[in-house]
Amino acid sequence: MGSNPTPRTFSCTPRSFSCAPEYFEYLRGRVRETTAESYCTRLKVLSKLGNLDNPEKMKTLICTYPVSEARKELLTNAYDYYGRFKKMSWDKPRFIREDKAFFLPTEEELSILISNARSAKMSTFLQLLKETASDSGEAWKLKWLDIDTERKTVNITPTKNHNARTLPVSDNLLSRLFKLEKKNDRVFATKDLDSFSRCYALMRNRLSARLSNPRIHLIAFRSFRHWKATDLYHKTKDILYVKWFLGHKRLENTLVYTHLIPMKEDQYHCRVAKTIEEAKQLIEQGYEFVCDMQSAKIFRKRK
Repeated sequence: MGSNPTPRTFSCTPRSFSCAPEYFEYLRGRVRETTAESYCTRLKVLSKLGNLDNPEKMKTLICTYPVSEARKELLTNAYDYYGRFKKMSWDKPRFIREDKAFFLPTEEELSILISNARSAKMSTFLQLLKETASDSGEAWKLKWLDIDTERKTVNITPTKNHNARTLPVSDNLLSRLFKLEKKNDRVFATKDLDSFSRCYALMRNRLSARLSNPRIHLIAFRSFRHWKATDLYHKTKDILYVKWFLGHKRLENTLVYTHLIPMKEDQYHCRVAKTIEEAKQLIEQGYEFVCDMQSAKIFRKRK
């Protein structure tokens, strides 16, 4: 593959509105290419409903269109970019999406995908998603300089209005990362993320069929983030720590992970300390104080 691959041709030019190619080019500098294509497809739908150059009429048509609120929001986003492209002003409507639970894979299912990836690059990328709960765009931007082998951390450059953060990673992941070929300053970016995502989807779907496990087919890149966030909250019960780990700016975005899975009844290791030195050692081992009893102190730690 050359260093300057031929751009992928625009495959969904709608004939319903004449400026579709120009609109697509306008989008390409602002959103991912797959998003640009989906916006053009949605605009084609809107063009069949009415005059795209009449914002007030289009707003009424979108709001009364017999589809879900989530679908209306997607149509609105596509038209909003069209309005910017045409330099039209309009009062963008807001829609409230239905609250739907995330699909939550098991750790075993994630491990199956990681171990069956067809390349070391794909396997390492998935392991990074699993350990850091980073957004795929954040993981894709990882640079070699972001990896600190002494502290065993990686620096996450934020996307989607997240916060930057430095996260711990395993020796296993560090070893995998440095076995990858260094082609430029970025660890994974040898081609665009959309192409990489399509390769993943193809691998995942074939694996799902081979294992006769339809759940595998549902695991997207973001599913690794959902699993890690849920697992982290289950282990720590510290929602603020999970918020920081995910890079969320709003606590409301993190709270969904507190009820994604039914928590099993907590089980604990229990220890008794009769001296200050014994209590200090237990605290250093991660035990938390429960109560005093018969001149002793009771500590516990989740199994």
